[in-house]
Amino acid sequence: MLNDRPFVVVVGSGGVGKTTVAAALGLRSAAAGDDTLVMTFDPSNRLKDTLEVGEAARDREVEVKVNTAGRLYASLLDPRATFDRQIGRYSPTPAVRDRILGNRYYDHLAGTLAGVVDDMAVERLFEVAAEGRYRRVILDTPPTRQALDFLEAPQRMVGFLDSGALRIALRPWFDADGRLRATSRLGFVGRSVEAFLDRLIGIELLRDMAEFFNAFGPLYDGFRQRALEVQSLLHSSRTMFVLVSAPGRKRVPDTMFFARRLSEAGYYLGPVVVNRVHAALADGERRPVSQEAAARDGRRLLAWLGERDREGVDELRSLIGGSHPLVDLPLLPEEPTDLEALDALGRLLEERLASAQ
Repeated sequence: MLNDRPFVVVVGSGGVGKTTVAAALGLRSAAAGDDTLVMTFDPSNRLKDTLEVGEAARDREVEVKVNTAGRLYASLLDPRATFDRQIGRYSPTPAVRDRILGNRYYDHLAGTLAGVVDDMAVERLFEVAAEGRYRRVILDTPPTRQALDFLEAPQRMVGFLDSGALRIALRPWFDADGRLRATSRLGFVGRSVEAFLDRLIGIELLRDMAEFFNAFGPLYDGFRQRALEVQSLLHSSRTMFVLVSAPGRKRVPDTMFFARRLSEAGYYLGPVVVNRVHAALADGERRPVSQEAAARDGRRLLAWLGERDREGVDELRSLIGGSHPLVDLPLLPEEPTDLEALDALGRLLEERLASAQ
């Protein structure tokens, strides 16, 4: 089903069931005898509930209690813990490590700054790939736009580390007394400029930023090299993307947009999965005995939903053509919330993929 590819990235819009599909794929991979890690960069962290691993999965890979030939693990991305771990692992000396971890700007950067989740996801993926503990790694990504941010994070990181902005940041802006070098020689005028900058930005913040970039200097090459390796991994033949969509014609443009972006960027797009498709009613079910009965039991609504979803699937299939296998999964009476239901969904997905290829 997974074409023997060791890395599988599950992508798609929000609310289409990516986490459920990723977990189901993980279960079937383990059932096939492959030690498998399912990890998520999705801030909602639904994976811990889906695979019943709890908060412990934030700190380490947690084994899922399943009776399969291969072992199944789950992991949640904790950006701050990943950042701290990378600082500790790659700092050349304990003094450099402590200097960075104790920096106030680093504390803000690691905890709240936009983009850190994507960059730390890159670092975490590198860790897992380098360790080589798992036969297969399945990534559950955030919704479409955030997932694109993750995919672009390696190039964005390399671009920043190679940019002139970084070289400017590394200049010695402050002297030994903590004064701006550019203003310290200007006497009263310099102090006035410094006071203005303090009101506008905050001199303490500028000092913390300058200290952070200089302390971080020995680690830049390592971050750059790891970003390049992850970028290569995501584009390699070892990695397959699974695109999950919801039914209905309104979802077709978003699905096609993501499919085109992946293909144009050089990623390998495998199957497209249309999830939660309403079943089409048989002729006998579509003709209730009376209008009153139709209104009462909802068969007219179900017939409309089934027809709407079928039209959307057919349109998407015609647009995709034969370039990627397209399968649909039915809307289940209840969302799969336990391992048994997930395994049943995985078996169904496996069967439909086999017949579509």
